[in-house]
Amino acid sequence: MNAENAAMTPAAENAVVETATESIGTRFTKKVLAQFASNTGSQVAVTEFQRRLIQGYFIQIDRALAVAEEARVAKNAKNRDHKWDETLPVTWKFVNLQDLAMDLVRYARMGLDMQCENMLFPIPYKNNKTNLYDVTLMPGYNGIRYVAMKYALHKPKADTIELVYSNDKFAPHPKDSRHPVASYEFEITNPFDRGDIVGGFGYLEYDDPTQNELIVMPMAAIRKRMPKYASAEFWGGTKQVYNKETGKKEDTTVEGWLDEMCRKTLIREVFSAKHIVRDPEKLDEDYRVMKAREVAYAEIQAEAEIQEQANTVLIDTAPQPAAPASLPEPKKTIQVDASTGEVLEPQAAPAAKPTSRKAAPAQWDVAEPGF
Repeated sequence: MNAENAAMTPAAENAVVETATESIGTRFTKKVLAQFASNTGSQVAVTEFQRRLIQGYFIQIDRALAVAEEARVAKNAKNRDHKWDETLPVTWKFVNLQDLAMDLVRYARMGLDMQCENMLFPIPYKNNKTNLYDVTLMPGYNGIRYVAMKYALHKPKADTIELVYSNDKFAPHPKDSRHPVASYEFEITNPFDRGDIVGGFGYLEYDDPTQNELIVMPMAAIRKRMPKYASAEFWGGTKQVYNKETGKKEDTTVEGWLDEMCRKTLIREVFSAKHIVRDPEKLDEDYRVMKAREVAYAEIQAEAEIQEQANTVLIDTAPQPAAPASLPEPKKTIQVDASTGEVLEPQAAPAAKPTSRKAAPAQWDVAEPGF
């Protein structure tokens, strides 16, 4: 057989790559389950579907770490004074396994698929206490909706989410003596120039039309739910950018993704337990922990913005290169409603308290056979 015939075809090469990836994903899953069992003191039973979800988590987290590492290296290269360089590589070798394993198993048991569009996003943050990276998991549009439907007491048969712009026509008809069923009229008069966002609405439909609900949010209500230190990368506005020529920070206008952020804010409201009541019999430990972690992650992101080290991977839109942010100190207390699992006073929720245990760095080096 000559060298030409001995060469692998593209299909064969792809098969080898896929086999290797699957092998790493399988080892990752076993490591996660073993760590979860070690943390809880008991073995965890997962289905084959849940195992596949965890393998998918590995693929997406691996990509997120690679993007963050590229951003870290690029940012260091731009620093005029390299004493400000981030020297800790954003790699599996320096990922906090204890917390990640707990989160991954819980999200897998809930059925959230990180490989589905806008369902679940991994975002790495540096924890200065442990000198490791904590990977936070944030539900996207579809993840928020999925959880609401999964745990609903009465599941709506259909739902509508729309932002309303200044050139649109919108007429709400709340349920009253003249309208036995809540409804609305909505017309996009100019799809190519809709104007500025003035608000949004959600409409939940049930088998019994009298139970239909119309949720209206003016722009003022949406802005009230913006983080105190909202990132211009997300919400648009002005941010300070370092000018290498002058050696100073200068204000720069950033377009941001205002429509996407407004839409996500609207979705969070419509699919909250206030409008889609949760079934107490369905609520489990995974749901309660997820709600607490979700709010804690939001607090971490807000604090990171204050430190001007915010992550710039856009959640719920096409991911952008990101630099990892530093994990702040926890400041406040989370209160969870025991009957619904909802976090009370979300704006007063804390950053998740980092674990004091350190993951053994070598166990996260995917190049090592022991992984």
